[in-house]
Formats: sequence, C-alpha cells, structure tokens
Amino acid sequence: MWQGTAVSLHLAPAHGAPLVEVREAVAVTGRGLEGDRYFQDRAGDAPRGRASRGCEISLLDIDALTALEREHRIHLTHSEARRNVVCRGVPLTELVGLEFTVGDRVRLLGIALSEPCARLEQLTSPGVLRGLVHRGGLRARILEGGLLRTGDPIRPAAPGIGTGS
Repeated sequence: MWQGTAVSLHLAPAHGAPLVEVREAVAVTGRGLEGDRYFQDRAGDAPRGRASRGCEISLLDIDALTALEREHRIHLTHSEARRNVVCRGVPLTELVGLEFTVGDRVRLLGIALSEPCARLEQLTSPGVLRGLVHRGGLRARILEGGLLRTGDPIRPAAPGIGTGS
C-alpha cells in the first residue's frame, strides 16, 4: 500500500500560456480543472487536445524532475514541467487503468502515461525531451470532482469504490 502527496498544483489560463502555481483547484467531473486550458466551459463544447482523449488532469512525480537535474543538469520548475499536479510518493506508471483519490473527495482514473512532447522542449531547454522519456507522468480522468489542495494525500481508491468506467 502506498500513499503520496500533492506537492504543487498548476493551471494554464490559455493554450501556450505559462502554468501558474495555485494553492487549490476545483476538479470537475468530465470537464477538467476550472481555470485550466483544457477545461470545457459548456457541456456542448467539443473537447480539445488531451481532453478529447478523456484526460482531464495530468500528474508528474517530483522524482522525475530531480532525476532530470541530476542526470542531465537541466533544472525545471514545477510549473515549467507543464503538469497540473506535481506529487511525491505516487507510483504513476502503475496507475494506468486504476482509480485513486486526491484529498478527501476527488477520485481519478489513470488513463495513459504522459510522455514529454517536443513542445515542452521548445518552451524549456534542449535535452528535456530525452531526460523525461518514460517518466513524463500520468494523464487521468476525473471520476468524482471536488477541491484539490497543495498537501493533499494521494492514495489508491478503496476497494469496491467506483468501477473505472
């Protein structure tokens, strides 16, 4: 059994805009994080980008950033990593297809590993793409929304909670 922590939370108000660190964010089932570039304002909006694939929130383990600096001498801030939740102690690579919780109420389903893209390297430093291959984080769907806060515990969902669909 594992338990991790949400170290920091990040939103980008528009596509291509820098991510801003926030102390809390509202996760909305089927829509994403309020105020984030992928959030769907109206139920009739056609999903864009990762939201079109059912990925409404992204997570990255802080150890990936530490390894990037140690192995490649590239320092990225949590915001520069362009993920919504930077966490510690969460086995992200093992959570594809599994449910987990953040805080008291938010329930997520791991959808896919999130490999870094060329755009991240364009926005940051040469070598970032190579340095984050296979440790770029996790994309997830919001199954039950609520308030996310910096410092929230992240845990496996209790057995019998949810169905993963």
